[in-house]
Amino acid sequence: MARQSSFTYEELLACGRGELFGPGNAQLPLPPMLMFDRITSIGEDGGAYGKGHVLAELDVRPDLWFFPCHFAGDPVMPGCLGLDALWQMTGFFLGWGGSSGRGRALGVGEVKFSDQVLPTVKKVVYGVDLKRVFRSKLVLGIADGWLEADGRRIYEAKDMRVGLFQADAAAGG
Repeated sequence: MARQSSFTYEELLACGRGELFGPGNAQLPLPPMLMFDRITSIGEDGGAYGKGHVLAELDVRPDLWFFPCHFAGDPVMPGCLGLDALWQMTGFFLGWGGSSGRGRALGVGEVKFSDQVLPTVKKVVYGVDLKRVFRSKLVLGIADGWLEADGRRIYEAKDMRVGLFQADAAAGG
């Protein structure tokens, strides 16, 4: 059976409520921490390494919750929220692929920011390219990710790690 290859905002909210992959399994955070509006493409192949990919988009509006507080008079999207979106997408990939357990970010090898997401940006596109996926007692995704603001790549993350854990063994995060 073919799996769904894109997801609407309403479907992402269902994932955040634990309805998409079932209770105790991978969930996205709910707003305001859900950092994208839709997943435009997800698949087990493709991506830079041919081992899977996820593409998602965020429509940037000047009234997004983080602009007024980060920073007053100098609004910018916190870089950690862009990184969190990439971790969210990696965990979603693991749940979408049929693995069970609650998702937790476990680390990242390297992050580079070459510019900022300002309130004048119209669209952010995120990409995750899976490098390795372990689906045994240990469920772990290792991926590289990137963020483009209005078509310009400004963030890169290497060797992001996300695991899925059974509720009694969940790591912090």
